Amino acid sequence: MKLHDKLDRLERYPFHMPGHKRNEKFGIIGSEIDITEIDGFDNLHSPDGVIAETENRLAKIYKSEKSFMLVNGSTVGILAAVFTVCNEGDKVIIARNCHKSVYNACMLRKLRVVYAEPEFDSINGYYTKLNQDSLDSVISRHSDAKAVIITSPTYEGRISDIKCDIPLIVDAAHGAHLGLHYFPAYPKGSIVVSSLHKTLPALTQCAVMNVYDRSYIPKAKLYLDIFETSSPSYVLMNSISICCDIIEKDKSLFREYYDSLCEFRVTEFEHLTLKYCEDISKIIISTENTDISAASLADILRNKYLIEPEMVSVNYIVLMTSVGDTKEAFLRLKTALCEIDEELSLAASKPFSRPCVSNTENIISISDSAEETPLLKAAGKRSNEFIYAYPPDIPIVVPNEIIKAETVAYIKALIDSGVCVISDSALLPDKILTKAK
Repeated sequence: MKLHDKLDRLERYPFHMPGHKRNEKFGIIGSEIDITEIDGFDNLHSPDGVIAETENRLAKIYKSEKSFMLVNGSTVGILAAVFTVCNEGDKVIIARNCHKSVYNACMLRKLRVVYAEPEFDSINGYYTKLNQDSLDSVISRHSDAKAVIITSPTYEGRISDIKCDIPLIVDAAHGAHLGLHYFPAYPKGSIVVSSLHKTLPALTQCAVMNVYDRSYIPKAKLYLDIFETSSPSYVLMNSISICCDIIEKDKSLFREYYDSLCEFRVTEFEHLTLKYCEDISKIIISTENTDISAASLADILRNKYLIEPEMVSVNYIVLMTSVGDTKEAFLRLKTALCEIDEELSLAASKPFSRPCVSNTENIISISDSAEETPLLKAAGKRSNEFIYAYPPDIPIVVPNEIIKAETVAYIKALIDSGVCVISDSALLPDKILTKAK
Protein backbone atom coordinates (compact mmCIF):
# COMPACT_ATOMS: atom_id res chain seq x y z
CA MET A 1 0.00 0.00 0.00
CA LYS A 2 1.23 3.51 -0.82
CA LEU A 3 1.97 6.02 1.92
CA HIS A 4 -0.84 8.40 0.99
CA ASP A 5 -3.34 5.52 0.91
CA LYS A 6 -2.31 4.40 4.41
CA LEU A 7 -2.59 7.95 5.76
CA ASP A 8 -6.18 8.06 4.51
CA ARG A 9 -6.97 5.13 6.82
CA LEU A 10 -5.86 6.41 10.23
CA GLU A 11 -8.18 4.83 12.82
CA ARG A 12 -6.30 4.39 16.10
CA TYR A 13 -6.54 7.11 18.74
CA PRO A 14 -3.25 9.08 18.85
CA PHE A 15 -1.74 8.85 22.32
CA HIS A 16 1.45 10.02 20.64
CA MET A 17 2.87 13.18 19.04
CA PRO A 18 2.01 15.69 17.62
CA GLY A 19 0.11 17.65 20.24
CA HIS A 20 -2.83 18.71 18.07
CA LYS A 21 -3.96 15.05 18.25
CA ARG A 22 -5.57 15.37 14.80
CA ASN A 23 -8.39 17.22 16.57
CA GLU A 24 -10.30 19.24 13.98
CA LYS A 25 -11.43 21.79 16.60
CA PHE A 26 -8.07 23.55 16.28
CA GLY A 27 -8.61 24.21 12.59
CA ILE A 28 -5.07 23.20 11.58
CA ILE A 29 -5.08 22.27 7.91
CA GLY A 30 -3.25 19.00 7.30
CA SER A 31 -3.41 17.84 10.92
CA GLU A 32 -5.77 15.01 9.95
CA ILE A 33 -2.77 13.07 8.53
CA ASP A 34 -0.02 14.55 10.70
CA ILE A 35 1.48 11.69 12.68
CA THR A 36 4.82 10.51 14.03
CA GLU A 37 6.67 7.24 13.37
CA ILE A 38 3.92 4.96 14.73
CA ASP A 39 3.67 1.25 14.05
CA GLY A 40 3.08 0.47 10.39
CA PHE A 41 4.05 3.88 9.02
CA ASP A 42 7.81 3.40 8.60
CA ASN A 43 10.69 5.74 9.51
CA LEU A 44 12.37 8.13 7.06
CA HIS A 45 15.77 7.53 8.69
CA SER A 46 15.45 3.73 8.48
CA PRO A 47 12.78 2.99 5.87
CA ASP A 48 11.65 -0.54 5.10
CA GLY A 49 7.93 -0.04 4.44
CA VAL A 50 5.73 2.60 2.83
CA ILE A 51 8.45 5.28 2.93
CA ALA A 52 10.96 2.89 1.33
CA GLU A 53 8.34 2.19 -1.33
CA THR A 54 8.05 5.92 -2.11
CA GLU A 55 11.83 6.26 -2.36
CA ASN A 56 11.93 3.29 -4.73
CA ARG A 57 9.33 5.01 -6.89
CA LEU A 58 11.47 8.15 -6.96
CA ALA A 59 14.51 6.09 -7.96
CA LYS A 60 12.56 4.61 -10.85
CA ILE A 61 11.31 8.03 -11.97
CA TYR A 62 14.80 9.58 -11.90
CA LYS A 63 16.65 6.40 -12.95
CA SER A 64 19.01 6.67 -9.97
CA GLU A 65 20.86 4.02 -8.00
CA LYS A 66 19.19 5.38 -4.88
CA SER A 67 16.78 8.24 -4.22
CA PHE A 68 16.35 9.81 -0.79
CA MET A 69 13.13 11.62 0.02
CA LEU A 70 13.85 15.01 1.61
CA VAL A 71 11.58 17.11 3.81
CA ASN A 72 14.01 19.96 4.52
CA GLY A 73 14.13 21.12 0.91
CA SER A 74 17.04 20.83 -1.51
CA THR A 75 19.21 22.59 1.08
CA VAL A 76 19.57 19.47 3.23
CA GLY A 77 20.37 17.44 0.13
CA ILE A 78 23.11 19.87 -0.93
CA LEU A 79 24.66 19.85 2.55
CA ALA A 80 24.66 16.05 2.65
CA ALA A 81 25.95 15.75 -0.92
CA VAL A 82 28.95 18.03 -0.31
CA PHE A 83 29.84 16.22 2.93
CA THR A 84 29.46 12.88 1.15
CA VAL A 85 31.77 13.68 -1.75
CA CYS A 86 34.35 15.95 -0.06
CA ASN A 87 36.56 15.49 2.96
CA GLU A 88 37.50 18.38 5.22
CA GLY A 89 40.05 20.68 3.60
CA ASP A 90 39.57 19.38 0.05
CA LYS A 91 39.69 21.70 -2.92
CA VAL A 92 36.39 22.03 -4.79
CA ILE A 93 35.36 23.86 -7.97
CA ILE A 94 31.96 25.52 -7.79
CA ALA A 95 30.04 27.54 -10.34
CA ARG A 96 29.78 31.10 -9.08
CA ASN A 97 25.99 31.07 -9.55
CA CYS A 98 25.50 28.30 -6.97
CA HIS A 99 22.86 28.71 -4.27
CA LYS A 100 23.95 29.84 -0.80
CA SER A 101 23.43 26.28 0.52
CA VAL A 102 26.46 25.20 -1.57
CA TYR A 103 28.56 27.99 -0.07
CA ASN A 104 27.33 27.11 3.43
CA ALA A 105 28.31 23.48 2.89
CA CYS A 106 31.76 24.52 1.67
CA MET A 107 32.18 26.73 4.73
CA LEU A 108 31.11 24.01 7.17
CA ARG A 109 33.35 21.45 5.46
CA LYS A 110 36.26 23.96 5.41
CA LEU A 111 36.80 23.43 1.71
CA ARG A 112 39.21 25.36 -0.47
CA VAL A 113 36.96 26.95 -3.07
CA VAL A 114 37.79 28.01 -6.62
CA TYR A 115 35.20 29.32 -9.05
CA ALA A 116 34.02 28.44 -12.53
CA GLU A 117 32.19 31.42 -13.96
CA PRO A 118 29.16 30.84 -16.21
CA GLU A 119 28.27 33.16 -19.07
CA PHE A 120 26.48 36.35 -18.05
CA ASP A 121 23.58 38.27 -19.60
CA SER A 122 24.98 41.77 -19.19
CA ILE A 123 21.74 43.48 -20.19
CA ASN A 124 19.47 41.73 -17.71
CA GLY A 125 22.04 40.86 -15.08
CA TYR A 126 21.93 37.09 -14.60
CA TYR A 127 24.18 34.09 -15.17
CA THR A 128 23.23 31.78 -18.02
CA LYS A 129 25.14 28.59 -18.92
CA LEU A 130 28.43 27.19 -17.73
CA ASN A 131 30.41 26.18 -20.80
CA GLN A 132 32.30 22.90 -20.86
CA ASP A 133 35.45 24.66 -22.10
CA SER A 134 35.34 27.13 -19.21
CA LEU A 135 35.05 24.34 -16.67
CA ASP A 136 37.77 22.28 -18.35
CA SER A 137 40.10 25.27 -18.13
CA VAL A 138 39.49 25.60 -14.38
CA ILE A 139 39.96 21.85 -13.84
CA SER A 140 43.27 21.92 -15.76
CA ARG A 141 44.55 24.68 -13.47
CA HIS A 142 43.33 22.90 -10.34
CA SER A 143 44.00 19.23 -10.98
CA ASP A 144 43.88 18.56 -7.22
CA ALA A 145 40.17 19.48 -7.03
CA LYS A 146 38.09 16.67 -5.56
CA ALA A 147 34.67 17.70 -6.92
CA VAL A 148 32.72 20.08 -9.14
CA ILE A 149 29.42 21.63 -8.07
CA ILE A 150 27.14 23.38 -10.57
CA THR A 151 23.60 24.72 -10.82
CA SER A 152 21.51 23.35 -13.69
CA PRO A 153 18.89 24.40 -14.52
CA THR A 154 19.32 27.93 -13.23
CA TYR A 155 16.59 30.09 -11.74
CA GLU A 156 16.14 31.50 -15.25
CA GLY A 157 15.86 28.08 -16.90
CA ARG A 158 19.33 27.78 -18.44
CA ILE A 159 20.76 24.26 -18.60
CA SER A 160 24.47 23.37 -18.52
CA ASP A 161 25.30 19.95 -19.94
CA ILE A 162 28.56 19.34 -18.10
CA LYS A 163 30.84 16.31 -17.99
CA CYS A 164 33.98 15.80 -15.93
CA ASP A 165 36.21 12.99 -14.66
CA ILE A 166 35.88 14.00 -11.02
CA PRO A 167 32.72 13.74 -8.89
CA LEU A 168 29.98 16.12 -10.03
CA ILE A 169 27.24 17.44 -7.75
CA VAL A 170 24.36 19.12 -9.56
CA ASP A 171 22.04 21.50 -7.76
CA ALA A 172 18.95 20.90 -9.89
CA ALA A 173 16.58 22.41 -7.35
CA HIS A 174 14.59 23.95 -10.21
CA GLY A 175 14.71 20.81 -12.36
CA ALA A 176 12.53 18.18 -10.69
CA HIS A 177 10.32 18.11 -13.81
CA LEU A 178 13.22 17.55 -16.21
CA GLY A 179 13.35 14.14 -17.82
CA LEU A 180 9.60 13.74 -17.37
CA HIS A 181 7.60 13.14 -20.50
CA TYR A 182 8.28 16.08 -22.85
CA PHE A 183 10.94 18.08 -21.04
CA PRO A 184 14.74 18.11 -21.55
CA ALA A 185 16.79 15.34 -19.96
CA TYR A 186 17.36 15.29 -16.23
CA PRO A 187 20.89 16.45 -15.29
CA LYS A 188 23.70 13.90 -15.09
CA GLY A 189 26.00 13.81 -12.10
CA SER A 190 27.29 11.73 -9.21
CA ILE A 191 24.58 13.24 -6.99
CA VAL A 192 21.72 15.43 -8.25
CA VAL A 193 19.38 17.25 -5.89
CA SER A 194 15.94 18.61 -6.88
CA SER A 195 13.12 20.42 -5.13
CA LEU A 196 9.89 18.61 -5.97
CA HIS A 197 7.90 21.52 -4.59
CA LYS A 198 9.35 24.08 -7.03
CA THR A 199 8.13 22.61 -10.31
CA LEU A 200 5.93 19.62 -9.44
CA PRO A 201 2.74 19.14 -7.37
CA ALA A 202 4.25 18.80 -3.89
CA LEU A 203 4.21 20.88 -0.72
CA THR A 204 6.96 23.36 0.11
CA GLN A 205 10.14 21.70 1.49
CA CYS A 206 9.60 18.46 -0.45
CA ALA A 207 12.72 17.44 -2.38
CA VAL A 208 14.76 14.46 -3.55
CA MET A 209 18.44 13.52 -3.53
CA ASN A 210 19.26 11.24 -6.45
CA VAL A 211 22.50 9.27 -6.08
CA TYR A 212 23.96 7.85 -9.31
CA ASP A 213 27.32 6.66 -7.96
CA ARG A 214 26.52 3.63 -5.82
CA SER A 215 29.61 4.06 -3.69
CA TYR A 216 28.19 7.28 -2.22
CA ILE A 217 24.94 5.76 -0.91
CA PRO A 218 26.16 4.85 2.64
CA LYS A 219 27.75 8.25 3.30
CA ALA A 220 24.78 10.09 1.79
CA LYS A 221 22.53 8.23 4.21
CA LEU A 222 24.87 9.05 7.11
CA TYR A 223 24.93 12.79 6.43
CA LEU A 224 21.21 13.01 5.73
CA ASP A 225 20.66 11.43 9.15
CA ILE A 226 22.82 14.21 10.60
CA PHE A 227 21.40 17.20 8.74
CA GLU A 228 17.74 16.27 8.24
CA THR A 229 15.11 16.63 10.94
CA SER A 230 14.49 13.61 13.17
CA SER A 231 10.77 14.49 13.09
CA PRO A 232 9.95 14.38 9.37
CA SER A 233 6.51 15.66 8.44
CA TYR A 234 4.09 13.00 7.23
CA VAL A 235 2.06 15.80 5.65
CA LEU A 236 5.05 16.56 3.43
CA MET A 237 5.88 12.91 2.74
CA ASN A 238 2.23 12.31 1.86
CA SER A 239 2.46 14.98 -0.83
CA ILE A 240 5.59 13.34 -2.25
CA SER A 241 3.73 10.04 -2.51
CA ILE A 242 0.85 11.76 -4.32
CA CYS A 243 3.35 13.58 -6.56
CA CYS A 244 4.76 10.21 -7.63
CA ASP A 245 1.25 9.09 -8.56
CA ILE A 246 0.75 12.16 -10.75
CA ILE A 247 4.09 11.65 -12.52
CA GLU A 248 3.43 7.95 -13.12
CA LYS A 249 -0.20 8.18 -14.20
CA ASP A 250 -1.03 11.59 -15.64
CA LYS A 251 1.01 11.77 -18.84
CA SER A 252 -1.84 13.62 -20.58
CA LEU A 253 -1.65 16.33 -17.92
CA PHE A 254 2.01 16.91 -18.77
CA ARG A 255 1.18 16.88 -22.49
CA GLU A 256 -1.39 19.64 -22.01
CA TYR A 257 1.05 21.60 -19.86
CA TYR A 258 3.86 21.31 -22.40
CA ASP A 259 1.52 22.31 -25.25
CA SER A 260 0.46 25.40 -23.28
CA LEU A 261 4.11 26.37 -22.79
CA CYS A 262 4.86 25.93 -26.49
CA GLU A 263 1.86 28.08 -27.40
CA PHE A 264 3.00 30.78 -24.99
CA ARG A 265 6.56 30.75 -26.35
CA VAL A 266 5.39 31.99 -29.76
CA THR A 267 3.81 35.11 -28.24
CA GLU A 268 5.21 38.20 -29.93
CA PHE A 269 5.70 41.48 -28.08
CA GLU A 270 6.56 44.82 -29.60
CA HIS A 271 8.41 46.15 -26.57
CA LEU A 272 8.81 43.47 -23.91
CA THR A 273 11.25 40.62 -24.57
CA LEU A 274 10.53 36.96 -23.91
CA LYS A 275 13.98 35.55 -23.08
CA TYR A 276 15.25 32.24 -24.39
CA CYS A 277 15.79 29.37 -21.97
CA GLU A 278 16.31 25.65 -22.52
CA ASP A 279 13.76 24.85 -19.81
CA ILE A 280 10.63 26.47 -21.22
CA SER A 281 8.76 26.03 -17.94
CA LYS A 282 10.47 29.28 -16.85
CA ILE A 283 8.98 32.40 -18.41
CA ILE A 284 11.49 35.26 -18.33
CA ILE A 285 10.14 38.65 -19.38
CA SER A 286 12.67 41.43 -19.90
CA THR A 287 12.03 45.17 -19.91
CA GLU A 288 15.47 45.75 -21.43
CA ASN A 289 14.20 47.78 -24.42
CA THR A 290 11.24 49.50 -22.77
CA ASP A 291 10.56 52.68 -20.88
CA ILE A 292 9.68 50.88 -17.62
CA SER A 293 11.61 48.87 -15.06
CA ALA A 294 11.01 45.25 -14.15
CA ALA A 295 9.69 46.43 -10.77
CA SER A 296 7.09 48.59 -12.55
CA LEU A 297 6.06 45.67 -14.75
CA ALA A 298 5.64 43.47 -11.67
CA ASP A 299 3.54 46.13 -9.93
CA ILE A 300 1.19 46.37 -12.93
CA LEU A 301 0.80 42.59 -13.01
CA ARG A 302 0.05 42.52 -9.28
CA ASN A 303 -2.24 45.51 -8.96
CA LYS A 304 -4.13 45.52 -12.27
CA TYR A 305 -4.15 41.84 -13.23
CA LEU A 306 -3.75 40.14 -9.82
CA ILE A 307 -0.80 38.09 -11.08
CA GLU A 308 2.15 37.57 -8.73
CA PRO A 309 5.56 36.91 -10.34
CA GLU A 310 8.09 34.58 -8.75
CA MET A 311 10.96 37.07 -8.79
CA VAL A 312 11.70 40.65 -9.79
CA SER A 313 15.20 41.84 -10.68
CA VAL A 314 16.47 45.04 -12.25
CA ASN A 315 15.56 44.41 -15.89
CA TYR A 316 13.52 41.20 -15.84
CA ILE A 317 10.93 39.16 -14.00
CA VAL A 318 10.64 35.40 -13.55
CA LEU A 319 7.28 33.69 -13.86
CA MET A 320 7.34 30.07 -12.74
CA THR A 321 4.97 27.54 -14.23
CA SER A 322 4.14 23.93 -13.51
CA VAL A 323 1.76 21.17 -14.44
CA GLY A 324 -0.55 22.82 -11.91
CA ASP A 325 -1.18 25.77 -14.24
CA THR A 326 -4.27 25.65 -16.43
CA LYS A 327 -4.77 26.79 -20.02
CA GLU A 328 -6.87 29.61 -18.58
CA ALA A 329 -3.93 30.72 -16.42
CA PHE A 330 -1.61 30.91 -19.42
CA LEU A 331 -4.21 32.85 -21.39
CA ARG A 332 -4.66 35.26 -18.48
CA LEU A 333 -0.90 35.89 -18.32
CA LYS A 334 -0.59 36.28 -22.08
CA THR A 335 -3.49 38.73 -22.20
CA ALA A 336 -2.04 40.79 -19.35
CA LEU A 337 1.43 41.00 -20.89
CA CYS A 338 0.08 41.86 -24.34
CA GLU A 339 -2.09 44.64 -22.94
CA ILE A 340 0.83 46.03 -20.94
CA ASP A 341 3.09 45.78 -23.97
CA GLU A 342 0.71 47.89 -26.04
CA GLU A 343 1.08 50.77 -23.59
CA LEU A 344 4.88 50.76 -23.57
CA SER A 345 7.44 52.59 -25.68
CA LEU A 346 10.79 51.49 -26.95
CA ALA A 347 13.84 52.81 -25.14
CA ALA A 348 17.57 52.26 -25.13
CA SER A 349 18.70 49.10 -23.36
CA LYS A 350 19.82 49.44 -19.77
CA PRO A 351 23.06 47.40 -19.42
CA PHE A 352 23.79 45.89 -16.04
CA SER A 353 27.37 44.90 -15.30
CA ARG A 354 28.19 41.52 -13.80
CA PRO A 355 29.34 41.18 -10.19
CA CYS A 356 33.11 41.11 -9.85
CA VAL A 357 34.23 37.53 -9.16
CA SER A 358 37.42 36.62 -7.34
CA ASN A 359 39.62 34.20 -9.28
CA THR A 360 41.71 33.24 -6.28
CA GLU A 361 41.24 30.26 -3.98
CA ASN A 362 39.11 31.04 -0.94
CA ILE A 363 38.39 29.26 2.32
CA ILE A 364 34.97 30.58 3.24
CA SER A 365 35.18 31.64 6.87
CA ILE A 366 33.58 34.03 9.34
CA SER A 367 35.74 35.68 11.99
CA ASP A 368 34.69 36.55 15.54
CA SER A 369 36.55 39.84 15.01
CA ALA A 370 34.39 41.94 12.68
CA GLU A 371 33.60 45.57 12.19
CA GLU A 372 30.70 47.46 10.70
CA THR A 373 31.75 49.21 7.52
CA PRO A 374 29.75 51.65 5.40
CA LEU A 375 28.88 49.92 2.13
CA LEU A 376 30.37 52.72 0.05
CA LYS A 377 33.68 52.40 1.93
CA ALA A 378 33.91 48.60 1.84
CA ALA A 379 36.08 48.25 -1.28
CA GLY A 380 39.44 46.71 -0.46
CA LYS A 381 38.25 45.17 2.80
CA ARG A 382 37.70 41.48 3.45
CA SER A 383 34.08 40.46 3.88
CA ASN A 384 32.85 38.79 7.05
CA GLU A 385 29.39 37.84 5.79
CA PHE A 386 27.34 36.69 2.83
CA ILE A 387 25.50 39.27 0.76
CA TYR A 388 22.96 38.04 -1.77
CA ALA A 389 19.88 39.04 -3.72
CA TYR A 390 16.75 37.22 -2.56
CA PRO A 391 15.55 35.40 -4.52
CA PRO A 392 17.48 33.44 -5.81
CA ASP A 393 20.03 33.45 -2.94
CA ILE A 394 23.17 33.47 -5.08
CA PRO A 395 25.94 35.14 -3.05
CA ILE A 396 27.28 38.40 -4.44
CA VAL A 397 29.85 38.64 -1.65
CA VAL A 398 31.31 35.63 0.14
CA PRO A 399 32.99 35.66 3.57
CA ASN A 400 36.77 36.05 3.46
CA GLU A 401 36.74 37.53 -0.07
CA ILE A 402 38.24 40.95 -0.71
CA ILE A 403 35.42 43.27 -1.74
CA LYS A 404 36.03 45.10 -4.99
CA ALA A 405 34.77 48.55 -5.98
CA GLU A 406 32.82 47.04 -8.88
CA THR A 407 31.02 44.75 -6.46
CA VAL A 408 30.04 47.67 -4.21
CA ALA A 409 28.65 49.49 -7.27
CA TYR A 410 26.74 46.34 -8.28
CA ILE A 411 25.15 45.98 -4.84
CA LYS A 412 24.24 49.67 -4.75
CA ALA A 413 22.61 49.45 -8.19
CA LEU A 414 20.53 46.44 -7.10
CA ILE A 415 19.35 48.20 -3.96
CA ASP A 416 18.52 51.41 -5.84
CA SER A 417 16.45 49.38 -8.32
CA GLY A 418 14.31 47.93 -5.56
CA VAL A 419 15.84 44.43 -5.57
CA CYS A 420 15.82 42.72 -2.18
CA VAL A 421 19.49 42.49 -1.17
CA ILE A 422 20.17 40.71 2.12
CA SER A 423 23.23 40.38 4.31
CA ASP A 424 23.74 38.03 7.26
CA SER A 425 24.06 40.98 9.62
CA ALA A 426 20.96 42.76 8.26
CA LEU A 427 22.99 46.00 8.22
CA LEU A 428 22.21 46.78 4.59
CA PRO A 429 21.51 49.08 2.84
CA ASP A 430 23.95 51.25 4.76
CA LYS A 431 26.61 48.95 6.21
CA ILE A 432 28.14 45.50 5.94
CA LEU A 433 30.39 43.39 8.17
CA THR A 434 34.07 43.18 7.28
CA LYS A 435 36.93 41.41 9.03
CA ALA A 436 38.68 43.53 11.60
CA LYS A 437 42.36 44.15 10.93
